[in-house]
Amino acid sequence: MTYSLEELNRLRDFYRRQLLSDTIPFWFPRSFDHEHGGFLLMRDADGSLIDDDKGVWIQARAVWMLATLYNTVEQRPEWLEGARLGMEFLDKHCFDTDGRMFFHMTRDGRPIRKRRYYFSETFYVIAAAAWSKATGDMTARDRAIAVFERCVEYATVPGLLEPKFTETRPAKGIGVPMIMINTAQELRANTGYHRCDELIGAWITEIERDFVKDDIKCVMEQVAPDGSIIDHIDGRTLNPGHAIEGAWFILNEARHRRNDPRLIALGCRMLDYMWPRGWDEQYGGILYFRDVYGKPVQEYWQDMKFWWPHNEAIIATLMAYLLTGDEKYAGWHRMVHDYSYDHFHDRVHGEWFGYLHRDGTIAQTAKGNMFKCTFHLPRQEWLCEALLTEKLATSDTMYAENLMS
Repeated sequence: MTYSLEELNRLRDFYRRQLLSDTIPFWFPRSFDHEHGGFLLMRDADGSLIDDDKGVWIQARAVWMLATLYNTVEQRPEWLEGARLGMEFLDKHCFDTDGRMFFHMTRDGRPIRKRRYYFSETFYVIAAAAWSKATGDMTARDRAIAVFERCVEYATVPGLLEPKFTETRPAKGIGVPMIMINTAQELRANTGYHRCDELIGAWITEIERDFVKDDIKCVMEQVAPDGSIIDHIDGRTLNPGHAIEGAWFILNEARHRRNDPRLIALGCRMLDYMWPRGWDEQYGGILYFRDVYGKPVQEYWQDMKFWWPHNEAIIATLMAYLLTGDEKYAGWHRMVHDYSYDHFHDRVHGEWFGYLHRDGTIAQTAKGNMFKCTFHLPRQEWLCEALLTEKLATSDTMYAENLMS
């Protein structure tokens, strides 16, 4: 299938309406914690609070989302005020004395848990960078860059965060170069930091060299340090939605680099490899885990449908279609868009349910927890609306030029 300009217009209007009239109003202003700062984001289907703890990931992601909406959609004072509440909570409570960040906090900012990996820090970087652009706060800009450079060090210095022992079966995951690409892209967009282009290029090279397996048409989630496949359960386990997210990070970099054909080809190849491995031909939707050789997967939730892979697939397929014009991607986009808004979207209270059984029935009703929050869905709706607005503006310009020629 293909999309007409009229259909692209309707899609753009749909994503904007969902974002501003359905998704964001579910969360804000009710989630602003004016007493202790930050956000109360662990909520049930109707928006009622199910826990008042605060995950650092979701605090930082909410700051990024609100500041990004303020920077790119409309300068609403309530969005800036919400971002301020979150930024102050992060700076006041979420850093340990060693410079690392916590993972899980009480409502009033006491630490509960800290993890050895540094994704809290990467989400802080994008939050602080977007906040600095919204406010002109140079201290926040400098802090975003400093924490980013610390993350670069964690990513490149072996053993810096890991226990000091000889690993029996050493491995590395695609998650590190992926998240660092996206973190650097956001830092560059909001601060113009000069090192981002070079670092992004290196992480893309690592993904292509070590994780993209052209011989078996696959993107691995985990490989040995030399890029070889580890033929054990963990090493064989694929997360199609995660690889598809990585595909659109690379396609987005292609857009930044004036539609770089090599990066478009790489991103589309990743999408081409992982769509058939993830899409459930029986029930629709994207399966959570698969084995690279079709063997059994260890995790019991392997055939569930989680919200976020569908957000990433909606972005990736739309971006691939707009960059290439390939009708295949329009068809895939329509499939995942229709499945997602038919099954995950709550037409009564707004927003999406997070977890479905394989057959598309709701597994549990929570819309906010330590991982699900105001991020994947609003990011998808915000970015898809922006992509379509850009495409339609280009089409209008070309049409006007043709009339004058």
